[in-house]
Amino acid sequence: MHHVVFVIYPGFELLDMSGPASVFTSANRSLELPFYATDLVSPVGGPVMSSSGVVVDTQSLAELTRKTIGTVLVAGAEREHLLPVLADPACAAWLPKLAGKAQRFGSVCSGAILLARLGLLDGRRVATHWDACAPLAAAFASVTVDPDALYVVDGRLWTSAGVTTGIDMALAMVAQDLSADIAGEVAKRLVLYARRPGYQSQFSPLLQAQLKADSPFADLIAWILANLSSRLDVSRLAARAGLSERTFHRKFVAATGQTPARFVETARLDAARMLLCRGLSLKSVATEVGLSPATRFCEAFERRFGIAPRLFREMHTAF
Repeated sequence: MHHVVFVIYPGFELLDMSGPASVFTSANRSLELPFYATDLVSPVGGPVMSSSGVVVDTQSLAELTRKTIGTVLVAGAEREHLLPVLADPACAAWLPKLAGKAQRFGSVCSGAILLARLGLLDGRRVATHWDACAPLAAAFASVTVDPDALYVVDGRLWTSAGVTTGIDMALAMVAQDLSADIAGEVAKRLVLYARRPGYQSQFSPLLQAQLKADSPFADLIAWILANLSSRLDVSRLAARAGLSERTFHRKFVAATGQTPARFVETARLDAARMLLCRGLSLKSVATEVGLSPATRFCEAFERRFGIAPRLFREMHTAF
């Protein structure tokens, strides 16, 4: 059995724990013999209430020292719930021991802050909730925070971004432990919209644009994402929005934080990464996302991501 230990504490985000736990237990359903076993632990053990009011029973951190541990994951929480556990002597005494003996360890969401406080992220590259990226980077200079990743794997260390990204990271663990096929079965069983690889940004272009409730361009953005191979210059987008080019440009930047050209390129390159992971040729991808010829696509992709699309495809096709 591969024992997965979730470290929780009063006020923890329930989905940080329950999402990945559901992935591991669902993986067992695809096997003749269960592979994963999960334990919930807290600094002193006993019942622990989550931020949503759901109470779960836990063991103490000290009780697990005699077990063989496969994975240790620390759940995140809002700042007011993190502060007490950061100062908890039991956590400081036992969590580093558990992380040290585990095959892999890490965090979901803002749980990375607890690991950083204990010195477990020094010199490492990590992901965390978008709202915690700047505070984490400012407080711990030796930690490299990747604000654009859903999850990051750095040796034995696995860290995910905000809340639901723990599910994506857990699926990647299942793919590594068992197979990509089983991870796919789990994603289907949990009715996930997509299995998202770690390099994908925490915010899609559509979600970024919808952050403001009064955004007037939700329909236009949906149309853009459905027509990436079409001509998407400012004149055409302005006409579709029923605005003059100057007014459209000004209002679009105000609503999305990006120029129309930047937004369109981002949408095209995000789509290109997904197509490359399916093993499509560079020419086909360039055509699909409206960045033909392939040389133009390659230049834009490498300029944005710092890696050639051909190499990116080789690295991620097996996901």
